[in-house]
Amino acid sequence: MPGGLEPLERYVVAAVQFEPELGEKEANLRRLLALVEEAARRGARLIVTPEMATTGYCWYDREEIRPYVEPIPGPTTERFAQVARAHGCYIVVGMPEVAPETGIFYNSAALIGPEGLVGVYRKTHSYISEPKWAKDGDLGLPVWETPLGRLGILICMDADYFEPARLLALQGADVLCFPTNWLEEKSPSAAWMARAFENGCYLIAADRYGCERGVQFSGGSAVLDPDGAIQAMLDTGDGVVLGEVSLARAREKAFSPGGPPEKLRARRPDLYDTLTLNAYLWNPLRFHGLYGHRPLPPGRRSTVAAVQLAPVPGDPSANLRAIAGAIEELPAEVELVVFPEYALTGPPGRREEARRWALPGSSGPVAELAGLAARRGIYLVAGLLERVGDEIYSSAVLVGPEGELARYRKAHPIGPERAWCAPGRSRPPVVDLPPGRVGLLLGSDLCFPEIARALALEGCDLLAVPAGPNLPPARGLGPTAVPLEPPAVTGEDPVHFHLARVRAIENNCYLAFASLPAPAGIGHSAVFGPTATFRASEVVLGPDERGVAVRAIDTSNLESEYPTCAVRAKDYLRMRQPHLYDLLQVAEPPAV
Repeated sequence: MPGGLEPLERYVVAAVQFEPELGEKEANLRRLLALVEEAARRGARLIVTPEMATTGYCWYDREEIRPYVEPIPGPTTERFAQVARAHGCYIVVGMPEVAPETGIFYNSAALIGPEGLVGVYRKTHSYISEPKWAKDGDLGLPVWETPLGRLGILICMDADYFEPARLLALQGADVLCFPTNWLEEKSPSAAWMARAFENGCYLIAADRYGCERGVQFSGGSAVLDPDGAIQAMLDTGDGVVLGEVSLARAREKAFSPGGPPEKLRARRPDLYDTLTLNAYLWNPLRFHGLYGHRPLPPGRRSTVAAVQLAPVPGDPSANLRAIAGAIEELPAEVELVVFPEYALTGPPGRREEARRWALPGSSGPVAELAGLAARRGIYLVAGLLERVGDEIYSSAVLVGPEGELARYRKAHPIGPERAWCAPGRSRPPVVDLPPGRVGLLLGSDLCFPEIARALALEGCDLLAVPAGPNLPPARGLGPTAVPLEPPAVTGEDPVHFHLARVRAIENNCYLAFASLPAPAGIGHSAVFGPTATFRASEVVLGPDERGVAVRAIDTSNLESEYPTCAVRAKDYLRMRQPHLYDLLQVAEPPAV
């Protein structure tokens, strides 16, 4: 085994929280080394430091940072290697790197072990500051085999994209080491939690805090478990956050304790073959209408709603009455309504119930649902159990005044549903409606970030998501001392992490999430927005509440030749690095 240590199945890890002073490299190194030594003395075998921890972050240009960059390996990594040798530990050091052979600078992290340098990762998904001085990383997304398991590294904005963490997981990573300088958001960030949850990996987030050149950093360094839960955290101030890693738990990759290893094996690469396309490199208004084929629908302001209700098990007639009653209570301006997964039939608890309640494809209840849509002049999305031959699906239908417009069968059934629910074979449908371009997903599809991304790449303005069981619960976070500006929440936040909100923001889409209330679902239905700023106007229902969340959405281009609204511009998609993403389309993850 490389690294000079016996393999460890369980061990202590540490995230170092630290505020460097810009340009005070030697002073920063002395303080940082002291914190790393403290973590090692307290038993940590893997220690992660913040992004750019040795120098500070907010540099004007190459000339200003030039005196502080150095090669890897080099003098700084050797000082940390001495600590690693003395304590038999591994250390991840965030620092600015220069490649001696080219003079090119990078925002990098070095993995150092008892025998010296193990490897280097160069940040691949740049924030606004890196292009002032640093090249995008060109070493890919490596995973290193060590006595502590398989380790991968992400740096800061890499975690705003699902792809880097997923690529590490597909290469067998057990632990995601995450040096960061996170800002503008209360931390531990919901994006960090999503990266841990969707990949079944531990995530060790070492953040800085404090204010540098007017930029307020978030703190909130943490050790996150493979289900996205916070194992340990530090709000603000210099310090060491200790946690524990179990490689057996990381390698389980299950959505629920004792479940099958679904987080990677239930992927559907046959549906992900657009993920390597750079669809937002060009003006989206031109790209999506190239050759006159399927231009984006005209942008406009409209109103959509997500209804949270508990259907009567096995009674479509009663459920249609409940749906009709909910529609009658809606404001007149609502144009599209999303109801929960299994809204027409109720959610089955056993295979026998699923077979008994499932509706044939051309069932009367679907026609009656379309009749409700026609009478109100509205578009409706609702879930149902569907029977096709000998197979049963969790399906969703989109109906409007024109009748049935689309039907989708869930592609990613997980957990107990797998005992009776067949995975759908077709891509999620995309339909152009007056409110915009709409894509359909169902419940546990949200656990697989690839499928929402594929819809966003097709130009979807809105994802309509009837939801039910097998989703991670919303997670709260208490008050934080970091003085963040709105729309960040610094007080008590009962819905800090919501997977549907993460999917909306990372894909610059609106997302109408209509859930079954607890205990059949997670509740917390809402219409989420395409950027964090939309959070200020969210209406999120309670976990067991019955009701409706109504939201105005805007897909208008404000008469611009280039889209000016986030949902059409999709800046996050424009900044993807799809030349790195080939592995996402591979039918099977490599054996590890």
